[in-house]
Amino acid sequence: MQMLEAKWAEGKFVCVGLDPVLEKLPKSVTIPTHLRSRDIDERTATIAAFNIAIVDMTKDLVCAYKPNAAFYEAYGAAGIEALAWTLYHIRHYAPDVPVIYDAKRADIGNTNAGYAKSAFDDLQADAITVHPYLGAEAMKPFLDRADKGVIVLCRTSNPGAGEFQDMLTTRDGPLYVYVARQVARAWNTKGNCAVVVGATYPSELAEVRRIVGDMPILIPGIGAQGGDLEAAVKAGRDSQGRGMIINSSRGILYASSGEDFAEAARRETQKLHDQITACLTA
Repeated sequence: MQMLEAKWAEGKFVCVGLDPVLEKLPKSVTIPTHLRSRDIDERTATIAAFNIAIVDMTKDLVCAYKPNAAFYEAYGAAGIEALAWTLYHIRHYAPDVPVIYDAKRADIGNTNAGYAKSAFDDLQADAITVHPYLGAEAMKPFLDRADKGVIVLCRTSNPGAGEFQDMLTTRDGPLYVYVARQVARAWNTKGNCAVVVGATYPSELAEVRRIVGDMPILIPGIGAQGGDLEAAVKAGRDSQGRGMIINSSRGILYASSGEDFAEAARRETQKLHDQITACLTA
């Protein structure tokens, strides 16, 4: 969380979701020599090269990068290797930018131990997203890693989120409210927890912010999913006007399909950064 605090102190709240779809990548992606010279799958090299170009053009503007596991697992071993190359590049060329591995893991404890080892020790991600459904006991392999962030799904950005998350509990009203309270009161003993609340639900975002205090909130749903940025910033900022990880994926990655794709990604990142700044100072 210290890495995030440093970025917030610089006024940076944009998180770029590194979610590559091979079929959408510009044909002008240039594969670096250090990848070209290795005996690796062409898909691995292309995905990694695309991500590397995006990172190199945006690393001074962002507070985090968030690769979603599904976009790499879709290509099997080639995709996982591309993910590893991407994180390797960020560690060496943007070492002050934290990486959130958006894997949404959750299982019984000994299985989670394997997930934690993969995310934190192998890939060396700085944080991971998890489901709360199995409870804190099962989440211990993540929660015990005081040096790593554990970002708990609370109120997700998808249209059908309310099917379970809005169900009334006997304790604290809607289930998402209970999740927020449990994470804030019981899970965050090492100060390494955060929650996910979609920008598509600003009133719920404001409610969760009141519950979790100054805990970080990952806010997806800006851009293609239709979340209102001004409402999200107003609802999501903490008592210091910080605490937000505002994610954008498609709107940045695919700002251009031409040779200027990386420059276009930077322009969109700068635009979102400026809009957040304007919302905070309004």
